[in-house]
Amino acid sequence: MQKCNSVIMRAGRNEIAGGESRESAAIQPVALRQITLNEGANQDQQERGQDNEAFTMEGSTNGRVNGVPPPDYTALDNQISDDVDYLHVSYTTNKDADSDKRRRHRSEGGVSSKSYLSEDGGGLNKGESHKSSLMSISRFDDAFDDASGLTLIYSRHEKVSLKDFSNEVRASRDVSSYLRNMSLLLDTPETSVDGILEACLAKMLEGVTNSRTHDQAKSALFTHDFVHQLSRTLQCTSISEGGGFDYDQNWICAMCSVPSLTSRRVCIARLLHTANLGQTCQEVHFIIVVLVPTKEKSTKSELEVARTFGTIFSDMEFRQELIAARTEEDFKDALGNITHEMATRHGKAETKVELAVGESEPKLQCGLFRGIVGDLKRRLPHYWSDYKDGLSDKKSILKTVSCTLFLYFACILPSIAFGVLNEDNTDGTLTVEKVLYSQLFGGLLFAILGGTPQIVLLTTAPLAIYTQIIFSLSERFDLDFQAFFACVGLFNCLFLVIFSVLDLSVLMQFSTRSSEEIFALFISIAFTVDAFKNCAKNFDLYYCSDSNSTNSSSNDTEYECAREKSLLYLLLLLGTLWLGVTLFTFKDKPYLTAGKRELLADYALPVAVIVMAFIGVLAFDDIDVEKSFQPTSDTNIFKFVDLTQLSWKAILGAAGLGFCLSLLFFMDQNISAALVNAPQNKMQKGTAYHWDLLVIAGINAVLSMLCFPWVHAALPHSPLHVKALADVEERVDQGHIYQIIVRVRETRVTCIFSHILIGLSLLITSVLANIPTSVLYGLFLYVAVTSLFGNQMFERIQLFFTEQSAYPPNHYIRRVPQRKMHTFTLLQLLQLLVLCGVGFAPYPYLKMFFPVLIFALIPIRHKLIPRFVEQKYLRAMDGH
Repeated sequence: MQKCNSVIMRAGRNEIAGGESRESAAIQPVALRQITLNEGANQDQQERGQDNEAFTMEGSTNGRVNGVPPPDYTALDNQISDDVDYLHVSYTTNKDADSDKRRRHRSEGGVSSKSYLSEDGGGLNKGESHKSSLMSISRFDDAFDDASGLTLIYSRHEKVSLKDFSNEVRASRDVSSYLRNMSLLLDTPETSVDGILEACLAKMLEGVTNSRTHDQAKSALFTHDFVHQLSRTLQCTSISEGGGFDYDQNWICAMCSVPSLTSRRVCIARLLHTANLGQTCQEVHFIIVVLVPTKEKSTKSELEVARTFGTIFSDMEFRQELIAARTEEDFKDALGNITHEMATRHGKAETKVELAVGESEPKLQCGLFRGIVGDLKRRLPHYWSDYKDGLSDKKSILKTVSCTLFLYFACILPSIAFGVLNEDNTDGTLTVEKVLYSQLFGGLLFAILGGTPQIVLLTTAPLAIYTQIIFSLSERFDLDFQAFFACVGLFNCLFLVIFSVLDLSVLMQFSTRSSEEIFALFISIAFTVDAFKNCAKNFDLYYCSDSNSTNSSSNDTEYECAREKSLLYLLLLLGTLWLGVTLFTFKDKPYLTAGKRELLADYALPVAVIVMAFIGVLAFDDIDVEKSFQPTSDTNIFKFVDLTQLSWKAILGAAGLGFCLSLLFFMDQNISAALVNAPQNKMQKGTAYHWDLLVIAGINAVLSMLCFPWVHAALPHSPLHVKALADVEERVDQGHIYQIIVRVRETRVTCIFSHILIGLSLLITSVLANIPTSVLYGLFLYVAVTSLFGNQMFERIQLFFTEQSAYPPNHYIRRVPQRKMHTFTLLQLLQLLVLCGVGFAPYPYLKMFFPVLIFALIPIRHKLIPRFVEQKYLRAMDGH
């Protein structure tokens, strides 16, 4: 399970706005203690110019709070100047008619707020060693305030460690005790903090005879001011992408001690609709309220009880179980189960931290078969769970079904489209049926034997380009295409075996997010180019202008003018894109329920394809819609290629082409695997880069001997497959909504089931041929557009056209100067343009070096880019 990395207890009375705490992003939790500084001071002390103004604490007695003496002004001033990490100053109009009884304005000797502000922009980004603090100036309706009603509040974060359920006996014992008497409010419709807390207190204090207890609890939970915030709260933060931190806005724990209470009480409220409770609490689903007697020993204090439940709720995966619980018994059972699981988990030594490729300082540790053996040791213990996890519960089964259909359409439709493309490029040698057989054999075998079953194999646009190069060379030098194609494929597989045996996949430690996202954007552009190139071809063929008609009649050539075909082609192409993207983003809309929105998003691709195919075939039945392909019945499709037809010179040429092709396979396979195993996906079962490469070599060796199209890991299908299997949680940061993955079902059954469906589809190729070509290429556009979601390079490109005030609060925007950020983006764009120039060039000999150019992205990133952008900024923008 994935848990958050720290917990924060906030006792602040004011909202936090602007700036970010570095210390609060640490692994340890944080607590806030609040001190109220009255502006008035002793007249004699002010006249002497002394800085030790009188400090009082709210609720204090004789200058003490809980036995702690108030700090002197000088010490606090020094501490503020060192510790303040961000400041927010707010003013509230004081409408108290009795304001003349208040103390003097600071101009008459009060503490000036200016003395607390640092000179570098309010104390922002003071350094890693500085504690996260915040300070605001607010007015309170308080008889002890000065004439203007100004009071200073000093709040500070303190680290609170997560509870160790294996060593701290009180943790498990407390949960067991609370489960018997816990108050639960499931699916409460309240959305305001007052209404939620009122319902919780009414539930918690049932049977309490002391009438003052309710008022005391409410008074202790809230601040006594116009802001009216929760006084002491516990929250969780997690390390975010690039080294920043995010608040876990899904839950919040409010705590206090009540003098008239005789026993500890806990209430958990699960809201029917997520509530916005202010900054850092904009998507709250759970509220935990903890009340304890004032005279309670330290091990049973409100903070200790809050730590217990804070540690439990910091586990995002567990919270999904609580959301799914239908009854109070199910809810309590889930709480009990997670308690035992945490005790077991904390009892084990958690010192092993498996670093994903590229996370640590790159070190070359190559060895013979070392990587393959390590991959098998890492993955074999999980082999049975790879099947079980996809069918373990009702939600997993629903996810498996929707993901299977997604993969089926996402694999078979591009296969048909690339089959049509390959058939045109090879004069009918590589047919659609051959592509479908390659997809069936390669995808099914990899789903069973591969180390990372979330990787999706496809014949891709770069492979189609390389196949066209091989056909052009075979035509030019009068070579047998099938034999030459098979020879290039076998040499490619030989080099892949060498790469895997020598553990050369460790070189991918040097591959950063920059290289991966440049290549991913290139694939998206390739899909888009293919789609619109075919659309232009259709318009050239049918949407004839008057000049075309005149020329065709004068030359006595047959020229068909059917503009309705071209218009229908464009309608189906863009309609498939629009409907698919609309359904894909429907989970962000406010319509229907969350479950139904997620269901529509999961089935976006199949629904879009089926609906638009029916519209093209049935709604416009009077228009002759172009079929995607013509089915063939070749009985010799499984015949092995005769390699003896090639001369030794042709074999040497095939070896050179095979080496370049192996670089394409090596980069594409490992980049896809790296994106699948990216830390934000929270994959738990480990990587298998070397073993996967060996399996890919074996699969393509067989395909080469049969003269079937090659397959390798596909972008963006592989990362989209992970997202389709994931549970996500929404976060809101300054009005920007984003999603984080809670957990991924690492299962093989989705790929197995989807490729079984592809195998069955070979029996109905005549039906598949009726799918309009425009819908197939509309699928290309859909895959290209949806792959842009979460691509940081694309997000930074958008910033060129975005008003600066509307920039999202991303970690790299906070940590990197704007000029350096745009410089890095421009350098990435330059690399992408060079890649597109070579990949789409009309010269076959130039395209031969396309895989070498992809591999060159790695040394460019490590040797050239640092000359323009400092490493500390690169770590923020280019780290996983």
